[in-house]
Parts: sequence; C-alpha cells; structure tokens
Amino acid sequence: SFRKNPISIDKVEPVEEIVKHFVTGAMSFGALSKEAHEAMALAMNALGARSNTGEGGEDNERFHSTQDGISLSSKTKQVASGRFGVTTEYLVNAEEIQIKVAQGAKPGEGGQLPGFKVNEVIAKTRHSIPGISLISPPPHHDIYSIEDLAQLIFDLKNVNPKAAISVKLVAESGVGTIAAGVAKAKADLIVISGAEGGTGASPASSMRFAGISPEIGLSETQQTLVKNGLRGQVRLQVDGQLKSGRDIILMALLGAEEFSFGTAALIVLGCVMMRKCNLNTCPMGVATQDPKLRAHFRGSYKYLINYFRFLAEEVREYLAEMGYTSLNDIIGHTELIV
Repeated sequence: SFRKNPISIDKVEPVEEIVKHFVTGAMSFGALSKEAHEAMALAMNALGARSNTGEGGEDNERFHSTQDGISLSSKTKQVASGRFGVTTEYLVNAEEIQIKVAQGAKPGEGGQLPGFKVNEVIAKTRHSIPGISLISPPPHHDIYSIEDLAQLIFDLKNVNPKAAISVKLVAESGVGTIAAGVAKAKADLIVISGAEGGTGASPASSMRFAGISPEIGLSETQQTLVKNGLRGQVRLQVDGQLKSGRDIILMALLGAEEFSFGTAALIVLGCVMMRKCNLNTCPMGVATQDPKLRAHFRGSYKYLINYFRFLAEEVREYLAEMGYTSLNDIIGHTELIV
C-alpha cells in the first residue's frame, strides 16, 4: 500500500494532464491488423499522448491522413534490428524515434513475422515480398558497443533534430549499468521492458523463463542513474502488464515518468486472449491479416480513449489519497511505499 495523507481530489491535476504520461506499446503493423494499429494511433493522438509503430514501419499514406479530424500517424517510430520500413520519410514524421535493443517477453532474441501474415500492404510497408517470413536478428548489426549506439543516436538526431530518441531495454540483472551507458550516449528516454510483457511470436521457453519483473529493472535503473548523476538527463518509461491505476502509482514511485500499455490496449480493442497471435487466426480481427477475420474487428479508438481516461481518474484518486497534486511529484519517492 501507499502512505496516506488525503487531500481533496479537486486539487489534483486533471485527467487531461495525466494521460500525457501514457503510451501504447510497440506492436507492429503486421503483428496487428490495420484496424487495431490505426485505432491505437487515433486514440493516443486524440489524448495528446503517443502510440508506437512497433518494428514493422508504418504505411506512408498514414503520415498525413486523418480520421474524424485526428491524425493516423503514430508519434513514436521504432527502429528495430531488422530495420523494416525505416526510411528517411518514416523518421522525419516522428516525434520520438525508438531504438529497440530488446523486448521484455524475449530478451536477447530478435523478432519474427510469419510469412502468412505478410500481405501486399505489409510487404510494401516493410520493403519486402508478400508471403516471406521476416526475421529481425537478435543484435543490431551496427551496434556492438556503447559507442556504436551513440553513433546511431547521433545519426537519428541528424535525420530528425526535433525528435526525442528513446532506447528500449529489458529488465534484467545489470540493466542499470546499461542504462547509464545509454544516458551517456545522449538518449532522451529509456524504456525498461518487463518480462511479463506480451509478444506476437516468440518461443515458449523465452516467454516463460527469460527476463525479470519491470519493478526490479526499473528500480535498479533509477538507483544507478541517480547515483551517477544522470537521472536528470533522461526520462524513464516502463512496460510489462500494466493495467490499473495502482500499477501506475507503484511504477511512478519506483522512478518511471511514462507508462506503456500493450496487452491492456489490445483487450480494450476486443482481444479475448486466444494466444494465437502468431497463427494469423485471431478470431477478433486484432492480430490477423485475414480479411474475413478482420471483418470481425469490433474495437474502436473511442474505447481506448475511455479506458485511458478512467485509468487517469483512478491515478487521481490515489494521488488525492496520498496528498499529492501531480503525478510528477511522486516520481522516485520509494519512501511512500509502505
């Protein structure tokens, strides 16, 4: 539980400010259907928050398209080891560029999009051929040292000087030291991805036995950055099965400024946890490219807006109970955990 010192909820910052701390997880166009991927972009853009393209690029027709007056372009563009869909046009249309070093569900492994999920549009977006499996290697082949990472960050900042550069790491023993190196390499944001995070296609052994909880990785990162005088240079983001206001408060107390939601967002859009994301047979049209199954998609970006607003309201209630007026005021204050 958290230390209590109640104040009126009217004194706490509004929902509109709290939702700006939320982002949706990096889930690729390819792993997800067009409908699900666009719903996340619409919802986060409407809230003034950020959605993430994931590692499969984004259809360039979305960069300047709108629906209901809301942009369809994801603000965070990811650069993963396969570099699928990474073009100059893609990078200049980003507010944040994320270098994916690893993923919580399968640390140390690359990504895979099975060939039967690669249709014409996805092949065009990823500069590939329909029906061919697309594999991201475990390492970036231009990053074998912290200096290499600094070079890529420098290059990306030259391509898009306005974009923040983030680096996605995995919660693991020693992640604090890695995060310190990333901060010294001049990244603007560090993501700590927990083992509980979801995945579209991974070996069962990785999902069950690799990585550690986001709380441990986040806490180690926060302490290491503070100890080395680097904490003020970067923002920290965390992911790994965050679902409730309590999860957000706990992660904020452990040092996170931003909170990423993957599985929770999919469930809001209709996911029923069939765990068939890798087989192209998702019955709800969320994680499939089959046109017949995509017709079953019954999600809406409006549902996501509602979910994040309710989540922010729950955060407000916790803040009022604890006696704080802003989420920023509790970041890193572990003494409030009792």
